[in-house]
Amino acid sequence: MTSDNSQRSTIADATSDADALLRVHSLYCERDERILFSDLTFSLAAGQLMQVLGSNGSGKTTLLRIICGLNDSFEGDIYWRGALVRDQRESFLASLLYIGHRVGVNRILTPRENLRWSASLHTPVDDSRINAALARVGLKAYEDIPCRNLSAGQNQRVSLARLLISPATLWILDEPFTTLDVYGVRELELLLAEHVAHGGSALVTTHHRLNVPCAVERLNLDGVEQPS
Repeated sequence: MTSDNSQRSTIADATSDADALLRVHSLYCERDERILFSDLTFSLAAGQLMQVLGSNGSGKTTLLRIICGLNDSFEGDIYWRGALVRDQRESFLASLLYIGHRVGVNRILTPRENLRWSASLHTPVDDSRINAALARVGLKAYEDIPCRNLSAGQNQRVSLARLLISPATLWILDEPFTTLDVYGVRELELLLAEHVAHGGSALVTTHHRLNVPCAVERLNLDGVEQPS
């Protein structure tokens, strides 16, 4: 990629259109009369984990929100399984789990109640699975404590427990490691590795160097190569 706002990921060359779950083509976006990215093209296949890199203000969060349909101030095309997302919005959203800067936890509800509500948006799951998800992220014995009484890191874990009960193929995570301790960081890395090992795909923004037992593709919005 170059550093002149005209960017093309090498992943686009490595992943054919036929193999791609998600394909972003010639994306252009500007904010406050400043170009964030131009001619940005990349693909993400089943079983791929992609880390989006870039300095503050480079457009990482904007890119994720565009893909998720939360920002329509862009030009270009986004495809899901070979068809334009705008022509199959409902199907795409059913395949997507997005966790942004705000953890999306209702602080009045308990962790168990939050996961029940989240699951009800897709396919309801029983409490045994919810309990197992909360235990996996280190919240055993906190299932019925209102989230307003939990720490920021614990609320982040409630949000991440959604990964364990969601049927979504595509995970889009914006700085998911921010408030996690060492245990939480390691557990999330394992969740990402397991997801892609089972044919899922993930797009993650983080300054954290991922330590996962799988290949990590990197997309740098600054256009500067990062050390591997």
